[in-house]
Amino acid sequence: MVKTGAEIVVEVLVEEGVDVVFGYPGGTVINIYDALLQNKDRIRHILTAHEQGASHAADGYARATGKTGVVIATSGPGATNIVTGIATAYMDSIPMVAITGNVTTDAIGRDSFQEVYITGVTVPITKHNFLVKRIEDLADTLREAFRIAQSGRPGPVLVDIPKDITIESYEFENKEPAKIQRHIPVKEEDVRHLAELINKSVRPVIYFGGGVISSAASEQLSTLMNTCSIPGCHTLMASGVLSYGDRLNLGMVGMHGHVSSAKAINEADLLIAVGTRFSDRVATNKEKFAPNAIKVQIDIDDAEIDKNVRTNFSILGDVKDVLEKLMQYVTPSDRKQWLETIDKWREEIDYHPVDDENSIKPFRLVEAISDLSGEDAIIVTDVGQHQMWTAQYCKRTKPRSFLTSGGLGTMGFSYGASMGAKIAYPNRRVIHVTGDGGFHMNMNELCTSVTYGLPIITVIMNNNVLGMVRQWQELFFDKRYAYTTLDRKTDYVKLADAFGAKGYRATTIEEFKQAFTKALENACPSVIECIIDRDEKVLPMIPPGGSFDDIIVD
Repeated sequence: MVKTGAEIVVEVLVEEGVDVVFGYPGGTVINIYDALLQNKDRIRHILTAHEQGASHAADGYARATGKTGVVIATSGPGATNIVTGIATAYMDSIPMVAITGNVTTDAIGRDSFQEVYITGVTVPITKHNFLVKRIEDLADTLREAFRIAQSGRPGPVLVDIPKDITIESYEFENKEPAKIQRHIPVKEEDVRHLAELINKSVRPVIYFGGGVISSAASEQLSTLMNTCSIPGCHTLMASGVLSYGDRLNLGMVGMHGHVSSAKAINEADLLIAVGTRFSDRVATNKEKFAPNAIKVQIDIDDAEIDKNVRTNFSILGDVKDVLEKLMQYVTPSDRKQWLETIDKWREEIDYHPVDDENSIKPFRLVEAISDLSGEDAIIVTDVGQHQMWTAQYCKRTKPRSFLTSGGLGTMGFSYGASMGAKIAYPNRRVIHVTGDGGFHMNMNELCTSVTYGLPIITVIMNNNVLGMVRQWQELFFDKRYAYTTLDRKTDYVKLADAFGAKGYRATTIEEFKQAFTKALENACPSVIECIIDRDEKVLPMIPPGGSFDDIIVD
């Protein structure tokens, strides 16, 4: 059947199982948008307030579902506006296909109106990118983009399509989507060797990251830990992999992780890194990280093996595959003494914040959000102090229920990501936790949620400062607060009303609970401003370049 390039784009999206795309129209993608309109019964399009919001929404959709998110933007500024969203997805290994328009093929390289060399711009932040120069290549290029985005270690792929390619016609034939390849042959001798190390170990610890979620290996990880009584600690990206309150779950590790989890790694004789990359926010001092342990790394991406921390042994392969094979060789154990020692550390050395009924303490706020919204809620955060407080106390018990920007640390990420999650799961509650700094960066997307009737609850921890940077300035710059005091005059209740949402303000935890309970009943988006003391700090904290011996708890 003969179809235009724009129609071919839509047909391939349908082939790949895409049911929603996020984007913003423009001159070079006008034909694609015309085709989307004519196929609105097959693919839903969400029009955001800004292209960056669309890219974060596609990202949030992918994080919540595991499917490939799709964003569409026009050439020039439209394309450059999604660069931050692409980089955010790239750093956290999120599958995304970004489709950008470009000027006509005969105008490329002539500094034409709204022309940008977007494939050159995005080379460092995509798994791969394409410039389609012939209509006969269009369909297979798009199919390849989806295959690459999901195969192996997931990530974003960009396809740049000149306008004339979308206008031309060509014979189109449907194809079945390519089978996604995550399987890498794993050497049995490597798995047996790791099993031997586990069976001999007295003080093992599993340190796991977002790769466990990407490979859907939460059940396999839990089985290994419970069979062998191995405690595990997780990165920011792996919140929810293990049930909150599980004795073997040591909680978050790293710069703002639990003291007991840092202590366990410091004393471990075997450290198994599963689907994680030893980032500088975890291995803050690489030479002193797990100094007494045999270090083993399991990852699907060979580029991550020994990149940040030199290991004693590694296994290249899909995490789920490796863990399933490992269960054939490990010996069940209770490791009673090791677990009792860790339990004692939890009681004696972990940081326990002090409550205050007359103000809103961040930890109490996050606990209230978790308790009132329920285990099935998806919590999405922006970046900063509120992000760490939420990660520490949000009590997530399911994978893909805590969404945040980890590697890039993108302020302004969260509202778009919340929309993507809510579009993916209209029947699940989506709670958007942000700071006043991050909220101001992309608060324009509140209008998108109102337009589409997305009852997202936004909780703003308002301390009127850039809290995380201010904390560093206090601890390491002799309290020289260089340009981190915001003093915004924004009235969030009026702002919410102006957008068509519901607004509330809380100065105590009881006021917050009342407001949040009302927000849960609303059919429209809600915004709750929570007044937080600007001197509240995220603790514990390992200073940059520090180790377990340098942890700050007061």
